[in-house]
Amino acid sequence: MAAGSTTAARALLPVMCFVVMIVAVLQTLVVPIVGTIGAQLDVGPTAVGWLLTANLLAAATATPVLGRLADIRGKRPVLLGVLVVVLLGSLIGAVSTSVGVLIFARVLQGVSFALFPIGIAVLRDELPAEKLTGAMGIFSGTLGFGGCFGIVLTGVLVSDGADFHRVFWLSSAITAAGLVLAWIAIPRRPRAGTGSIDWIGAVGLAAGLVLVLLPLAEGGTWGWTSPVTIVSGVAGILVLVGWFLYERRTTDPLVAPRLLTNPPVLVTHLSALVVGMSMFVMFLGSSYFVQTPRAVAGYGFGATVLAASTVYLLPGAISGVLASIASGRLIHRFGSRAVLIAASVVGVGGFVVFVFAHDRTWEVIAAIVLINTYISLAYASLPSLLVAEVRQDETGVANSINSIARSVGSSVASALLATLLAGITIPGTDVPTESAYVIAFVGAAAAALAGLLPFFGITRTTRTPSDEEEDEVHATALAAEWGTVGGLGGANTSRPGERTTPVSG
Repeated sequence: MAAGSTTAARALLPVMCFVVMIVAVLQTLVVPIVGTIGAQLDVGPTAVGWLLTANLLAAATATPVLGRLADIRGKRPVLLGVLVVVLLGSLIGAVSTSVGVLIFARVLQGVSFALFPIGIAVLRDELPAEKLTGAMGIFSGTLGFGGCFGIVLTGVLVSDGADFHRVFWLSSAITAAGLVLAWIAIPRRPRAGTGSIDWIGAVGLAAGLVLVLLPLAEGGTWGWTSPVTIVSGVAGILVLVGWFLYERRTTDPLVAPRLLTNPPVLVTHLSALVVGMSMFVMFLGSSYFVQTPRAVAGYGFGATVLAASTVYLLPGAISGVLASIASGRLIHRFGSRAVLIAASVVGVGGFVVFVFAHDRTWEVIAAIVLINTYISLAYASLPSLLVAEVRQDETGVANSINSIARSVGSSVASALLATLLAGITIPGTDVPTESAYVIAFVGAAAAALAGLLPFFGITRTTRTPSDEEEDEVHATALAAEWGTVGGLGGANTSRPGERTTPVSG
């Protein structure tokens, strides 16, 4: 293999980690400055809140379609196309002067969520089996701590009311860099997948997710018991039920039903949901808590956005980096399930620390470090659990569903936290009471604990003989097309005359 090709192969994992860092940064980049954006554009909280809602809805609707498209049309072109769309959204946001244009930019940025499942599929295609587990751990852990870095970067760039456009110029720069690096590092491969896009299923899934997520995002504004909130939520559930029934009957579904009903896969999706909840409770809850003035509320530290980012959240981001680096070795030695269970215990401990010890700076930092360690290790474990249960040509769409589960968890946590903090306030003010935060962190601890319990009932893979027959048929088709049978469990599949180079993981 040429020296340039070898260099590109060795750079694959670092490049993919940088790409998934873009997802995490974009997810949280505007969270701390929603109020600042509203003030600078002179719009109310309802309008500016759509910067988060529109981004979430775009992610939920686009991710499964793009994951499936990558499985059947090729990972490299779809991933590069996603980066182009995200770059366009970042540039539009950087020059926007109205909230409508900025919301459109956030819709385009929401497509970035598909980079994670496609990235997992790229690693599964390109890395040998012995390197795959460690590589997926580092890659997925990057998603866990990257969101914290997004908040830190925002605090540095937009401190003291600086122009919010800076964060969009930053996202433009890192997306452009990711696009160039991905173009160089991701090998070109022939189409390996078969089938077509189930557009009816795609529309049904998108409609159901929008109808469910919209009231979660806007329920605080609409009113949780208002007719529009209730009707939207119920309609969304009915649409998703109808979508699932349709997917069971169609010959080439967008999401194979077993990717939702197979017990180990279902438990993995539920774990992703509670990890998403934990992450947003930590991000939002701890950020709001430390910025609360103690003189007014009797708790908090009166921190600025910059101090909240650098003093309180940055140590947690660093612990997430270290946990991500260690995750591959831990998963290889103890297994993904054991690491996820242990991480959940650490997360529960972090939330318990926050509940009982939050009067001193070091106590809050210690709690955030523990929680961030849990999030990074949990994110690192989930893809390995999925890859062990799904065919290679289903990797993208399976991880897309897992990404949606995390997004739903984040939406639920954000909605519940906002309602809780707005509903339990100090008399005569809109400042939440200390007990409101205690309730939030107790709930997050309970969610993290509940997320690990089902794993004690899953002792082995439950793939059926028919699944194995499908794998054999798929392997035979690949052999006919490429001239060799690659392992569907994660080993490389090469074209005749090609050599593959192991990549350090």
